[in-house]
Amino acid sequence: MSSAPSLQAVSCPAEPPDPDLVRLRDLIYEAAGIYHPDNKFGLLHDRCLRRMRELEICTLPEYLSFLASSRNRQPELIALLNEITIGETCFFRNLPQLEALRRIVLPNILSAKLNRSDRRVRIWSAGCSTGEEPYSLRMLLLEEAEGLLKNWEIEILATDINEHSLAQAKAGLYNSYRTRNLPPGFLHKYFLTAGEKIEVAAAARVNIVFERLNLWDDMRMSVLQKMDVIFCCNVLIYFDLASKRRVLRHFYNHLLPPGYLFLGSSESLYGVSEDFSLVHLPGATAYLKRGAAPAGGEAI
Repeated sequence: MSSAPSLQAVSCPAEPPDPDLVRLRDLIYEAAGIYHPDNKFGLLHDRCLRRMRELEICTLPEYLSFLASSRNRQPELIALLNEITIGETCFFRNLPQLEALRRIVLPNILSAKLNRSDRRVRIWSAGCSTGEEPYSLRMLLLEEAEGLLKNWEIEILATDINEHSLAQAKAGLYNSYRTRNLPPGFLHKYFLTAGEKIEVAAAARVNIVFERLNLWDDMRMSVLQKMDVIFCCNVLIYFDLASKRRVLRHFYNHLLPPGYLFLGSSESLYGVSEDFSLVHLPGATAYLKRGAAPAGGEAI
């Protein structure tokens, strides 16, 4: 009796992506450099549905027609970007990174500026979301106001593409979950109780400027002032390789030597940019503008 023939797995071709979603993805990419791979189309569709319900539009072809109107295109793209760039963060999300800034990076930068008349340090929080990062930076640096940073002015530029996130950042109102990582004493020192919310006190708001900025906008990016430190944490993960390289080139051009770039803990510039050297700092990593001395860390 002959044995039954073995069954071989037959691979079924994946269904082609919805052409309307492909068109939407391309529009978003052209507008902001944010790329949605095919396996993220479900998320993209959900976020588009929110806008469609708001506009009382029933189908994607109708929504695309709405976007095609020159009168609607720019404001609706901004509204759509507000839906697809929702972030989640908290205060002092990466304390080792902030401590490395305070103990190593800032002393190096101040030393480089000693022979200059400009006693100002500018820090850019690129992709600041709802504001926890720039406020954390301000609080940390206020702790050095009578020590390391005495007679120095610190300016913080906080930018994001999401208007809703920026509105919350400017309001400075948070719940207790967002403040769970605050160092001891900071809640009492830098916050006020505002009903069921916790409000950032006036002292922690000084010299922070919040602005909407599309990192893909070459014109706006080209006119920014020079920076000493850039934080761009968990932002580049939304870009493809070409977009990352375009944004990183702007970062390089805007950094004064010795300029430091901080990314998210899981992000890397390996294979992306040769303009920066990886620097290992105590408990953290950063990227140093090539040609600058590492000072306090080992550059690779």
